[in-house]
Amino acid sequence: MEMCQSCGMPMNKDPQGGGTNADGSKNKKYCSYCYQNGAFVGGEVTVKEFQEFCRQKMIENGTPKFLAWLFTRGMKRLERWKGK
Repeated sequence: MEMCQSCGMPMNKDPQGGGTNADGSKNKKYCSYCYQNGAFVGGEVTVKEFQEFCRQKMIENGTPKFLAWLFTRGMKRLERWKGK
């Protein structure tokens, strides 16, 4: 299963089918929540800031706090965050 290389969400859960590149084409590496028009939504942030942002969004959408925390722990291993 493919997953967003920014947030880790399964790409098949993305209602838009992926983010968009600057030319309007679909980006298959990042989801539409993370990547639009060739740039990351929210600009440049640290992985810790992004983990907290995603955790809060999941909690707002009904995910239990523990699971939201657990789902965001592996983000630092995703392509966007490697080496940062």
